[in-house]
Amino acid sequence: MSKTVIVKYKHAGDEFEILVNSDMAYEYITGKRQDPLSVLEAEDVFKDANNGERASEEKMKKAFGTTELAKVVEIMLKKGDVPITTEQRAKMTEEKRKQIIDIIARNSIDPRTNAPNPPLRIENAMKEARISIDPFKNVSEQVEIVVEKLRAILPIKFTTARIEVILPAESANRCYGILKQYGLKGEEWLANGSLKAVVEFPAGMQSEFFDRINKATQGKAITKMLESK
Repeated sequence: MSKTVIVKYKHAGDEFEILVNSDMAYEYITGKRQDPLSVLEAEDVFKDANNGERASEEKMKKAFGTTELAKVVEIMLKKGDVPITTEQRAKMTEEKRKQIIDIIARNSIDPRTNAPNPPLRIENAMKEARISIDPFKNVSEQVEIVVEKLRAILPIKFTTARIEVILPAESANRCYGILKQYGLKGEEWLANGSLKAVVEFPAGMQSEFFDRINKATQGKAITKMLESK
C-alpha cells in the first residue's frame, strides 16, 4: 500500500497541498525527524496535487510570508491537515498525555499538605475527569486546561513562571506564535520594531521555552524572570 499522502493547508480561501511519506511525516510532527524537506515525495507545493497543479508564488507569499520551500513545508506540517492512521493518532495522544502528567507532577503540590502530587494520582484524576488530550496541540497549550479541569477533583496548586521577553525587530513577528503558545500575558511593540512581552506558563517548562526562543532568535532574545502573581 502506498505511503504517500496529501497534506492540506487553507488560508484566506486558498488551499495548498504537498505530497509526503506518511511515516516520515508522523516522525516529523512527533519530533523524531528534524528536516521538513525529508518527508516530501515531490518537492513542490500544489494547488491541486492530484492534477499536478502547482500553487502560485504570489499566493504562497501571501499565505506563508515566504516562498522558501522548507519554511512552507514546516508550516504546513505543523498547522495543516496531516493524514495519520488510527494507531499513529493513539500513539501521539498517549505520548502527550504522559508529557502532561509529568509536567503537572513536577510543578504541582497538594495545597493541604504542600506535598507533590504523584503521577499516578494525577493520571487517575484525569481518567475520573474524562480529560481528552489533543494529539496535535502543543503540550504547553494543554497543560493549563488540564490543570483547571483537575482542580474539581484533585486539590492542586500549580507553580508558574512569569518571564519578560524582548525580541529583536528582525525576529519579533516570526516568534510571536511561540509567545502565544507559552501564555502571552502582555505585549508592547517598541519604536525600534522590537517586541517586549510577558509570558506565563508552568515553571517546569522554562528550559523548553528558553531553548525555543533562543534558537528562533539566534540567542538575541533578552529575558528576565518576574515575580509570579
